[in-house]
Amino acid sequence: MRVKITLAYNGTHYLGSQIQTQTSNTIMGQFQKIITQLGINSNIIASGRTDKAVHALGQVCHFDLPSFWQDIQKLKRVLNDMLPSSIHVKHISEVPDDFHARYSAKVRTYRYLIKKGESNPFEADYITFVKDLDILTIEKNIKLFVGEHDFASFMKTGSDINSSVREVYKAFAYEYKGYVVLNFKANGFLRSQIRLMVGALLTLNAADIQDKLNNNSKKSLKPAPANGLYLSKITY
Repeated sequence: MRVKITLAYNGTHYLGSQIQTQTSNTIMGQFQKIITQLGINSNIIASGRTDKAVHALGQVCHFDLPSFWQDIQKLKRVLNDMLPSSIHVKHISEVPDDFHARYSAKVRTYRYLIKKGESNPFEADYITFVKDLDILTIEKNIKLFVGEHDFASFMKTGSDINSSVREVYKAFAYEYKGYVVLNFKANGFLRSQIRLMVGALLTLNAADIQDKLNNNSKKSLKPAPANGLYLSKITY
């Protein structure tokens, strides 16, 4: 039986989501360790990677269950009992054998949280604080990312990909109870693409962002901090 798992996690103290050979201190590394203890020898496949300190509200993964695991709701309870409190199974469901958490995904949605002013110790791991924040300009400039673009200037160097073209379906920002929420929805994202787009929104004007989208700019671009980024939803 193949199952689809929806996870939420606090990525603050993890070295990203992807399994690494040199450490188990990753989201999927912890998850793989737990299911192996439960006699499940299948490899976990996630919808995509998140970087160190990035969070998730709706990361999706799949793996195959041995025949003795039939009660998947019991499995959900057991997993949540055994997993660290920073990782939580939100949903579990049976899916067809050809379901693939990564390749079956149609839309990926991310959220980035910003707050104006000085940082505080209670929110520092979850929100990016910016002293000088021009919210109206961000609300206007974020729309430049909508559409199909070659995002070669908005990806981490060394990325192993066939194409840097992606289509952003929605990109918008709004204020909510003192926070600025940035939303991005696309058919896919490159490594660090969202953090670099947010970095551009915080440091560049509209013309400079457009030059970056046209891949005509040689200006350096620093990614926004990882702690404000959340994988919100994977749509199939």
